[in-house]
Amino acid sequence: MASVNCNYSVTGTGPCIIFVHGIGARKSTWNSVIKHLESDFTCVSYDLRGHGDSPTGEFPYSLEDLVNDVEVIRRQLNIKKMHIVGHSLGGMIGPLYALNYPKQTLSVSLLSTAAFRTEDDKSKVNAVLKSMHEKGIERILSTLTNRWFTDDFIEQNSIAVESRLQQVLDTNPKVFLEVFRIYAETEMSPWLNLVTQPCLVLTGENDGGCSPRLNKLIAEELPNSELCILKDYKHSLLIEAPDQVAQQVHKFLLSKKFNLINYL
Repeated sequence: MASVNCNYSVTGTGPCIIFVHGIGARKSTWNSVIKHLESDFTCVSYDLRGHGDSPTGEFPYSLEDLVNDVEVIRRQLNIKKMHIVGHSLGGMIGPLYALNYPKQTLSVSLLSTAAFRTEDDKSKVNAVLKSMHEKGIERILSTLTNRWFTDDFIEQNSIAVESRLQQVLDTNPKVFLEVFRIYAETEMSPWLNLVTQPCLVLTGENDGGCSPRLNKLIAEELPNSELCILKDYKHSLLIEAPDQVAQQVHKFLLSKKFNLINYL
């Protein structure tokens, strides 16, 4: 299927990081993370196809399609090598990009993603997808809210929570269900061991769908990885703990010796 020319933004200076958001989000979801990194890195964020200001493209989508959209951005910006930081579904796009385009990938940070799902894990995520198809996306927003945010954050930051939920509502329902299907169906375990670039695996301690249990297995399978569990947090780390996410990514990238001769 044809790639899509996604809407993107570029800020900062230095080695390049491309940030890949998750289901029903926007490139702006990364803003609070990027502000901590743009003094040392060129930061590229973009709207996934069908999200924000990016064109929808043709259905059905595949994970490979979403990976190829990243490659289109890299070529448009003439980036020689880059780091990839992906959240949730973006944490699946990132490592597959690294597998398909190894020479262009310096490292991958997999944030709040999933692999090695048990049958029980699969049934739970598929139940959410089934409920959305049957009842509509709006009817499960409370479920998403409780999965994504801690109780304290919901109580104290209603505007931020409502803004994230509005992103979901503003996403074409067909697009939302399509990318959620990819997230539910993707199983990275058969090929994760082939991703040899340095990887940071990070999730929240209380993330139910992308749990520490699954992320420990991901880190163990990747040949060159570090694992970080952020205490108390759930799924929406980019909104609830952007400073901690940025700190961990920054520390990870500076701890490695990359060939940074060619970057944007």
